[in-house]
Amino acid sequence: MEYTTISSSNSTHNFQRKIALIGARNVGKTTLTVRFVESRFVESYYPTIENEFTRIIPYRSHDCTLEILDTAGQDEVSLLNMKSLMGVQGIILCYSIVNRASFDLIPILWDKLVELLGKDNLPVILVGTKADLGRSAKGEKRCVTKAEGEKLASTIGSQDKRNQAVFIECSAELDYNVEETFMLLLRQMERVEGTLGLDADNNNKCFIM
Repeated sequence: MEYTTISSSNSTHNFQRKIALIGARNVGKTTLTVRFVESRFVESYYPTIENEFTRIIPYRSHDCTLEILDTAGQDEVSLLNMKSLMGVQGIILCYSIVNRASFDLIPILWDKLVELLGKDNLPVILVGTKADLGRSAKGEKRCVTKAEGEKLASTIGSQDKRNQAVFIECSAELDYNVEETFMLLLRQMERVEGTLGLDADNNNKCFIM
C-alpha cells in the first residue's frame, strides 16, 4: 500500500531520499510512520507485510521528497528483503523501550543489513519507540534505559565516527520526537554525504523509505 502527503515549501529545488524503518514486530514502525506522514495515531496493531509512504517536507529552503519503506517485523531467523532495500540511503533502526527482546535484536539486524548491502557506512539512527509506555500510569515498565540506547548506538555504523548511529526516543501516541526522528536522519545523511546535492541541479532527488 502506498501513501503520499505533501507539505511543500516555496522552494523550486527538489531532492529525494529513500529510507527504511527496520525492527522487531510490534515496536511501532507503522505507527511512527503514519504519525509522521498523516499526523494521526494508529492505535490498533496489524502485522505489516510492507508499506511505502511518501511525504514532501521543506529542508534548508528546499523541498525533500521522503520515500519511506515500512518493513515487515523482523526476528532472529527472518530475512530482510534485499529487493526492497535496493536504493535505500538511510536506515531507522527501531526497538520498543518496553520490550527488551526488540532491543537485543538490533545488533543482529544491523549485522544482517551490513551483510546484505555490503557496506556499513549508511546513515543510520537508533530509535527507542513507545516512550509514553515506560510510565507507571501506563502499567508497563521501561525495560531499556536511555543510557543503554546511547551505548548501543555508539556500536552501530562504520568505524568512522562521522557515521556513528545517532540515538533518540519517541512516542507516536504523544507525537513526541516524531518529526525530530526523521529530521535527525536527514541531518545524519547531510553529515555523511556532505551537501545532500542541495547545490546541484534540480534533477537531483532525495528518498526516504
